[in-house]
Amino acid sequence: MDFNFIQIILVFAWVFIVAIDQFDLLESLYQPIVTGAVLGIILGDLETGLIVGGTYQLMTIGNMPVGGAQPPNAVIGGVMAVVFAIGSGLETTAAVGLAVPFALIGQYMVTLLFTVMSPMMSVADKMAEKGDHKGIVNLNYLAMAALGLLFAVVCTIGMIGGSAMGKVLTDVFDAVPWLMTGLSAAGGMMRFVGFATLLRIMLSNEHWGIYFTGFALATIIGYIPALSGSALLLIAFIGITLALSDFQTNVAIRNAAGSNVNGGDDDGI
Repeated sequence: MDFNFIQIILVFAWVFIVAIDQFDLLESLYQPIVTGAVLGIILGDLETGLIVGGTYQLMTIGNMPVGGAQPPNAVIGGVMAVVFAIGSGLETTAAVGLAVPFALIGQYMVTLLFTVMSPMMSVADKMAEKGDHKGIVNLNYLAMAALGLLFAVVCTIGMIGGSAMGKVLTDVFDAVPWLMTGLSAAGGMMRFVGFATLLRIMLSNEHWGIYFTGFALATIIGYIPALSGSALLLIAFIGITLALSDFQTNVAIRNAAGSNVNGGDDDGI
């Protein structure tokens, strides 16, 4: 499928926006399931955009930056997966797999940009000392524009080049398999490290039993063919029920004790 000029411009503009949204606006526009739907509309195949976007969302749902380490970028990977699926007619899994090298490029780009912009912190400090509010605002705009342009240019080049560019990158990883193995292992570890970090912050001591119960239910329901497709939804409903019950019980206890004091944060939030 050949993309026309209007489609290329619209994709460029959308990627520019969602690249900024990922780190600054934080409106979740950058999530693959949202981006997939928008790109599907732009490229004339909403159904494929939703399917590919949803599939890529599941692959990246646990990925999060930990410290200075960046996971494969969801914006570029999600965009290119949809472009490959619609433009080249690839199956969803093939399109998602072919988009991984682009997600890795995004990972390196973010790390590079953060490194380049690090010295700007001292510049911003000096501006703050002088009360130069306009300079600080312009510096932030500069960083956002640089991020948006980097992402938009990469995705536009990939869109114009089609699957050929992704095939070249895949061939490189095939020629050096240990590199891809190492990057895949590192990327795979990030989701577990991310969840561990979230649990360390949010999980209260009295909720460990609920956590292990959910893990057991996920394992059991996942192995039942008739329920495996809706396992996450079923467990989410069970979790909502437990959370509501716990909340209502705690409210009733506080009301009965005649106290409006909230719980502390010694063992969690």
